[in-house]
Amino acid sequence: MSTTSHSLSAINHIVVLMLENRSFDHMLGFLYADAGNVSPAGQAFEGLTGTESNPSSSGGDSVTVFKIQPGTTSTYFMPGADPGEGYTATNSQLFGSNTAPTPPVATNKGFIANFAYTLGWEGKENESILAGTVANDIMGMHTPATLPVMSALARGFAVCDYWYGSAPTETLPNRAFVHAATSQGHMDDKTKTFTAPTIYASLTKQNVSWAIYGYDADPLTRMTFTDISSLADSYFGKFTDFQAAAANGTLPNYTFLEPSWGSKGNSQHPNYDVALGEQFIHDVYYALRNSPLWNQTLLIVTYDEHGGCYDHVPPPTHAVPPDASAGEYGFDFKRFGPRVPTLLISPLIPAGTVFRVPAGSMPFDHTSILKTIQQRWNVPALTARDAAAPDVGAALSLATPRTDDPLAGVTVPASTGTNPAANRPSHLQEVYADLVSRLPVPDAELGTHRPQPKLETGYDYDSYIQERLAAWKASRQSAATKR
Repeated sequence: MSTTSHSLSAINHIVVLMLENRSFDHMLGFLYADAGNVSPAGQAFEGLTGTESNPSSSGGDSVTVFKIQPGTTSTYFMPGADPGEGYTATNSQLFGSNTAPTPPVATNKGFIANFAYTLGWEGKENESILAGTVANDIMGMHTPATLPVMSALARGFAVCDYWYGSAPTETLPNRAFVHAATSQGHMDDKTKTFTAPTIYASLTKQNVSWAIYGYDADPLTRMTFTDISSLADSYFGKFTDFQAAAANGTLPNYTFLEPSWGSKGNSQHPNYDVALGEQFIHDVYYALRNSPLWNQTLLIVTYDEHGGCYDHVPPPTHAVPPDASAGEYGFDFKRFGPRVPTLLISPLIPAGTVFRVPAGSMPFDHTSILKTIQQRWNVPALTARDAAAPDVGAALSLATPRTDDPLAGVTVPASTGTNPAANRPSHLQEVYADLVSRLPVPDAELGTHRPQPKLETGYDYDSYIQERLAAWKASRQSAATKR
């Protein structure tokens, strides 16, 4: 199905929920397997057939994809450990080598080998690994039986089966693309702050309202972009604030939602509890569905990157670089990352839609979110990447909003297992703590920066982050009062 922007005029509120580190096949590959990978609307779906495989890391027979079974203690903690997700790990998964060949022709045959390597070093460093995890577990895929919420929404509205991460690497560069259409050349999470102009600055100039909500803390995004970090607190909030705005009919035009970042949270980052993410998606959906703004709203649910989870589709190699400079590792930004799950949810979208661009045209990536916003509110492009991206407007093809509820009767799953990473600090908690340690908060010696204290547990990190943010806000308020 092709894309245009004419149908966006009925939408006054775009809400984006970006979760963490799962590939398309891992979450939705078996969505329409029972119908021969054809949707109820008769549209082809690029899912799994069950014959896709990877070479075994032990040199034995190839290992085919398999369905994660519901009701086991490991169901919602698969693949059992955190796979490699950086640039070199992604290259290994796609090409069987840490460096991409020239030209870059991906076979997607290195996922088991790379997971075996990752399990090796994570075991030595006492990382959180589910007991019994083996390299072949990277070929385990969820099904509608294990992900009833996501699957019902995918079937009940639209699923994008060719939506790619913006860069073949880890979290922060890909999240930078969804906010600024560039990672400024960065290809790993060592760089925690970005100075590029964001979509939020552009929206403000056009008098288009926006907000960013964290789940149980102020949003990390606020700390990672210099052009929004010092803005008024009214632009930021927590999930309960989002729920209240939805219920009161006061949602801004554009809303970006973050999950909770801890190992006990709902981000769905491997190997945290995926069932908690199902609950989060459910809660976001119903906050909007029960809102007086529902008929004017488009919800986009996506993931920042594939997180080392298996996908069988090689990423395209005709991406438009955001600028003319080479990035870290010499990467030219002409190659997308692997596919990630993406749903488009609105009462103006027909059920059973598989939404994609025409073959051979520029595919969807995270900057398609920016392009959709820009098309709806006449906002200029930020970089060459979002200028070239397609928007999703044509998915909104119904003249009359639907009144049915695809989640009616669906029960949110609950894990029966024990989280192997429970209360261990997550990578993004560590990133967040480092960022808030840099905030200019006056101390007893009249300085404005103090070294981060020793933090050990996830609880330690959460407490420090919230205390530091509160102190920073209080100092800002005090300074404003004295003016």
